Amino acid sequence: MLSDYTVQNYKDTRSGFGEAMVELGKTNDEVVALCADLTGSLKLDAFEKEFPDRFIQCGISEANMIGIAAGLTIGGKIPFASTFANFGTGRVYDQIRQSVAYSKKNVKICCSHAGLTLGEDGATHQILEDIGLMQMLPGFIVINPCDFNQTKAATLAIANVEGPVYLRFGRPKWPNFTPESQEFVIGKAVHMNEGTDVSLFCTGHMVWKSIEACMQLAEQGISVDLINIHTIKPLDEESVLQSVMKTSCAVVAEEHQTIGGLGSRIAQTLGAKFPVPIEFVAVKDTFGESGTPDQLLSKYGLDSIDVVNAVHKVISRKDRKSTRLNSSH
Repeated sequence: MLSDYTVQNYKDTRSGFGEAMVELGKTNDEVVALCADLTGSLKLDAFEKEFPDRFIQCGISEANMIGIAAGLTIGGKIPFASTFANFGTGRVYDQIRQSVAYSKKNVKICCSHAGLTLGEDGATHQILEDIGLMQMLPGFIVINPCDFNQTKAATLAIANVEGPVYLRFGRPKWPNFTPESQEFVIGKAVHMNEGTDVSLFCTGHMVWKSIEACMQLAEQGISVDLINIHTIKPLDEESVLQSVMKTSCAVVAEEHQTIGGLGSRIAQTLGAKFPVPIEFVAVKDTFGESGTPDQLLSKYGLDSIDVVNAVHKVISRKDRKSTRLNSSH
């Protein structure tokens, strides 16, 4: 199955959002785009040009943008509020909680430049806590697609679901490897490779890093059950449990803090329903810094080799656990 995922080209995921917004503008008159002085960065230039009457430039006033978006839903509009992930979650969390989540407004918060791969802008612009912040809000859907094609499909899909959504994507050009015509089902994981030795759950940019790791591990004779968790909330618990019941151990890879992200969500599920050894490939309780995306992923332990090492570690823990259980009998 890994052979089905080859690099078609390199595209930034934010451009997938921009292309989808133009398509939505043509097919749904209720779609409105809002931006906080970052139209070019969010790839909304084409939408603004084609639908100027449905584009609202809010300026550097993210809290006001969220308030406007919430108000637009009362008139039946579907607002897509967009900015950098740091500004669209952390800076305006109170407004999101009070004006959107609490009243279940149909607002789509779509944020670029998430995680370390924002790169040279450094720690003040990077955010590694946003998945945790947003998935704690009652009723919020949280989506973190892996490439250009999946981001475009996700953007189109969230326009058809009622209620608040957080869509997270990135800045750098990244391998584009999922099908162009894919069906995006909110809340349903994508099983990318069948395996029996370890379950590898990944999201966002770390899906490609996990594919690279799987190829290395296959050469070492390790069979990986690879699952792309593009929807973090609601989590596809059925797919998670089916996989670990087969492999008896898990690794989670994400471009986020270890605390509060996909790893925490999967650990919570497994702890309650099927405890197994689990390892986390994520940022370990620290802020980022300036650097290229590749430099930062390497320094903070989010490269394919880090996934490989985590797999070896968790399989070793599984084997020791099995040995202890057998000796106790």
